[in-house]
Amino acid sequence: MTTFWTVFISVLTLGTIFGCGALVLWCSKDYEGLKDGEDMGHEYDGIRELNNPLPKWWSYMFWMTIVFGLVYLLLMPGLGGFKGLLGWQSSAQTVRSLEESREFAKNADHVYDQYHRELEYKEKLYGKTFRALAYVPNTDQLLPIEAIAQNREALRVGERLFAQNCSQCHASDARGQSGFPNLTDKAWLYGGAPAKIKETIVRGRVGNMPAWRDVMGEDGVKEVAAYALSLSGRKVDAKLAAKGKTRFVVCGACHGTDGKGNPAFGAPDLTDNVWLYGGSRRAVEDTINYGRQGVMPAWKDILAEDKIQLLSAYIWQLSHLENQ
Repeated sequence: MTTFWTVFISVLTLGTIFGCGALVLWCSKDYEGLKDGEDMGHEYDGIRELNNPLPKWWSYMFWMTIVFGLVYLLLMPGLGGFKGLLGWQSSAQTVRSLEESREFAKNADHVYDQYHRELEYKEKLYGKTFRALAYVPNTDQLLPIEAIAQNREALRVGERLFAQNCSQCHASDARGQSGFPNLTDKAWLYGGAPAKIKETIVRGRVGNMPAWRDVMGEDGVKEVAAYALSLSGRKVDAKLAAKGKTRFVVCGACHGTDGKGNPAFGAPDLTDNVWLYGGSRRAVEDTINYGRQGVMPAWKDILAEDKIQLLSAYIWQLSHLENQ
């Protein structure tokens, strides 16, 4: 933190605390020379003001909060660059990457580092549970994802992992939203086999649908959109679709000449009427016009292997067990 912000925060914080103290002290004094309960000569709407002192319990409580605030600022960080006498911090402030975080976790004393202290505590508390559910007993061999999916306790743990790490994009019910796939159907961009699902979680995915507006022109985009919609049985202008079929040859390089997609690089199937960004004519035209860029982050550096195995099992069973 720069010197300016250190000074600014310190002056603002201490000024507020001492200002409150000065206000309480000023209100505790009798500057009118009146006796307690004497009329002060002020009246509003039939109500007259009497010279009554502040309640003692209220004044004492206010002074206690001021003292508490000053003691807190001495012990804990809060005044700009001052770290407090205890040296507590929410996390390692110098860490800028996952690699640095892991190195810090190995070598540092975490007594006053809240984040790493909680990680260590949770690992001691739940680490054995994750391992027992994900590994073959007394070995370092992971259980097959299909086998884990038969274990109700493992699925409950996987569901919680999903809620913590995946629901922000795929929604709490895993049905996705615009731009984020529904994980409960069988329309898998990169394949829905257990190994493929785990691969997606571990490595992440980067999808890139190029923009064709400048290549096809406005009419060309409408024609290809009509043909793409017709592949899933939608009612479209037959003449536009016929022209779009001719232009679709450039799309076939990714989506296949039959429009059924290609899981090798995540090109969606256009015949199943499942649309990641919306299946209206306008939405499909926008996709062709401007392209789409989607990113699924890699979790291999965030979640341990046992957690990824449990999470993979939970996601796999959403479309393979519950829907059968």
